[in-house]
Amino acid sequence: MSLAGRLEDLALADIFQILSVGRKTGTFIVNGSKGTAIIVFKNGMVVRAETDDLKGTLADNLLDAGLIKVTVLNMAVEIKKKLPSKSLAEILSDFGSVSPEMLEKVTRKRIERVIYRLLLWEDGDFQFELDDMTLEGKTNLYDLGWELLKGLSTEYLLMEGARVADESTQSSYISTYEFQEEAPSEEGEGWDEDWETPAVERKDITALKSLTQELRFPTSTSEITLLVLRFASDIFHRGVLFMVGRNEMIGLGQFGLEIEQADERVRATVLHTDKSPFLKKIITEQMPYKGPMEKDDVTKKLMDDFGGVWPTDVAIFPVIAEGKVVALLYCDNFSTGEQIRETEGLDIFISHAGLALEKSLLQRRLHEMETRKGSA
Repeated sequence: MSLAGRLEDLALADIFQILSVGRKTGTFIVNGSKGTAIIVFKNGMVVRAETDDLKGTLADNLLDAGLIKVTVLNMAVEIKKKLPSKSLAEILSDFGSVSPEMLEKVTRKRIERVIYRLLLWEDGDFQFELDDMTLEGKTNLYDLGWELLKGLSTEYLLMEGARVADESTQSSYISTYEFQEEAPSEEGEGWDEDWETPAVERKDITALKSLTQELRFPTSTSEITLLVLRFASDIFHRGVLFMVGRNEMIGLGQFGLEIEQADERVRATVLHTDKSPFLKKIITEQMPYKGPMEKDDVTKKLMDDFGGVWPTDVAIFPVIAEGKVVALLYCDNFSTGEQIRETEGLDIFISHAGLALEKSLLQRRLHEMETRKGSA
């Protein structure tokens, strides 16, 4: 499969989902006004990523962290001039200057930074070549870093990238606001005697404020599902989002599951809701549920697939579009045993997500109608 186009027409989240779900292996290259980026996939997982939109290289990161010396880096640079196909990280590994374990750790952070940067790009021509792992001649990037033995999931990278962007935006706003406020004098002038420290805002309300704006103009249904998972991950320790059909629900994405190949296992999960009175009731009544999960063959399979330990309480939220439940969000705090707190903010956000899905479905139908008219 060869894939080519423009970021203006196909969002990065959609591209990643195509490559991840299809477990594709190949090379993804983007050339835009901000520079060039390259991402290497193996079985749908990201194993390498670089861009000239970031200053320095992976080797510079090692130097900044004090893991290598300047003399060693300079020597590696000289060797690279003679062996351009080798990355600086590979040369440093051959030297024995840094261990493969440390390279893996630093590379993970480097890949995250590359993807976060790429999410900010507004334009660019992209191309994905299937099974083409030869990078020589594919890009003018000076150094292509290190290839991970175990790749990073696209769902994780997209959720974390969006979260980092949110936090950066909020931090920028807070800093601006603080400088605009008039500071009290040393004598206490300007302080109200009745002034009290404001209460800490709940996580679900904070997340609602920061993410609702993004939900107003989603570019795809996959972006909506990612936003739902991001919101829930701010409140719960683990969760799974399912697509709901007539008598079954299929895993779409997850966060916090501490199992091998979590994303792949979630997408392979199929639960027959017609055989679970507990889940069937939630879907039929179209109301969120918080409390103990009733045991039946289906919910037992669910817990077995996700680690085999039964949580004290769960929270389940139906996502409603066009009058029916189209998705179901399962959450718990199994890893910490922390009590489930208020979730009104998440309830509101999921209602907005359902409306956004309706809008997305309507736009898709209108586009299909226009296409049919144009071809008639």
